[in-house]
Amino acid sequence: MAHTTEQPRLWAHTAFVRYWFSRVISTLANQMLMVALAWQMYDLTSSAWDLGLVGLLQFIPALVLTLPAGHLADRFHRGAIVAMCIASQAAVAAVLWMGTGSGWVDRDVIFILSVVLGAARAFQMPAQQALAPLLVPPALLQRAIAMSTSGMQVAIIGGPALGGLIYAWGPTAVYATCTCLLVIGFVLMVLVRYTRKAAPRATGWRSVLAGVGFVWRHKIILGAISLDLFAVLLGGATALLPIFARDILDTGPEGLGVLRAAPAAGALVVSLALMRWPLRRRVGHKLLGSVGIFGIGMVVFGLSTSFWLSLAALAITGAADSISVVTRLTLMQLETPDEMRGRVAAVNSIFIGASNQLGEFESGATAALVGPVASVVLGGFGTIAIALGWLKLFPELASRDEMTPQDKV
Repeated sequence: MAHTTEQPRLWAHTAFVRYWFSRVISTLANQMLMVALAWQMYDLTSSAWDLGLVGLLQFIPALVLTLPAGHLADRFHRGAIVAMCIASQAAVAAVLWMGTGSGWVDRDVIFILSVVLGAARAFQMPAQQALAPLLVPPALLQRAIAMSTSGMQVAIIGGPALGGLIYAWGPTAVYATCTCLLVIGFVLMVLVRYTRKAAPRATGWRSVLAGVGFVWRHKIILGAISLDLFAVLLGGATALLPIFARDILDTGPEGLGVLRAAPAAGALVVSLALMRWPLRRRVGHKLLGSVGIFGIGMVVFGLSTSFWLSLAALAITGAADSISVVTRLTLMQLETPDEMRGRVAAVNSIFIGASNQLGEFESGATAALVGPVASVVLGGFGTIAIALGWLKLFPELASRDEMTPQDKV
C-alpha cells in the first residue's frame, strides 16, 4: 500500500511539477540548440577544430564560474537564478534565429554565444540541483530525483533527433523552436513557489570554497561524488562510438545514432522503475554494485563484435548509471544542509563536467596508444576496480543502509 499512497503525492506538489516541466522543456531545447549550432558551424567553416572549440568555449566558463555560482545559489532565490539562466539561453536562441535569418551570424558570433551558453549553465546547474529538495518532503526526494532523471533522459534522447528533423527546414526553424520552448521553461520556473530560508551573510572566497571543505569532511558525499568521477573517467566510451560503429560493428550513421541512444534508453527505463520502487535498504552496496555492473557492461561492449550485443551492453550501462545517479544525488541532498546545497551542488557539477570532458580525452588518448577495444576493456576493468576499492576506502558509504541518515530516522 505504501507505493499507491506515496506516488500521487509527488504529482500533488505543484511547485515540483512546474520545476520538472521547466527542466525537461529547457533541456529539450538545449539539446536541439546544440545540434543546430554544431551543424551550422560545420556548414560555415567545415572545420573539426572549430567544432571542438565550440565545446571548449562552453566548458571553460562552466569550470571557472561554477563555484561562485554555488555560492550565489546559497545566498539568493534559487528559482530566480534558474529562471534568469533559462532566459539567457532563450536570448541566445533568439539572436541565432534573427541573425541567421539576416545572414550576419558567423564563426565569431557562434564562439561568443557559446561562451554565454557556458556561463548560463554554470549558474543554472548548482541552483537547479539545490532547488529540488525544497519542493518535496525528504520521503519523496528519491522519487523526485528519479522522475527528474527520467525526464532528462527523454529530453536527451528526443532533443537531438527532433532538432535534426526540424533542421531540414533550416537552422532558423530550430532556433525559433528553441526560443519558444525556452520562454515556456522560463515562465514555468518563474511560477515555482517555495519557502525560502534566510540567506547566509558570509562573503569572500572562504564562503565560495566552503562547499569543497564540506565535501572533503563528509566522506559519504566525497565517496559518492568521486565514485562517479572515476567511473565516468575510466568507463566512458562515447568518444569512441564512431570507431566501433564503422570499423568493428560494420554499421553506418543510423547504427551510430542507435548506439548513442542506447545508454539513455536504459537509464530511462530504470529511472521510471525507481519512481515506482525506490531503493530502501542496503543503498551503499547497491550504489557500488551498480558501478561494478557499469564496468562489466563496458567490458562486454568492448569485446563484442555483434551489433545487438553491443546495443544491449550499452543499455545495461545506462541502466546501471541511472541507479548510481539517483542514489548519489539523493544521498548528497539528504546529507547536505540547505544552506550548503548550492555550493555542494557546484562541487558535484565540476566533478561531472571534469569526468565527461576528461573521460572523452582519456578514451581517445588510450585508444591512440593501445587501440579502441583495449581502451574500452581496460576502462571497464578499471571501473570495476574502483567499485571494489571504494568498499575499503569509503566504508561509511559502502555500509549505508537506508537513504535517510540514521540520526534522522
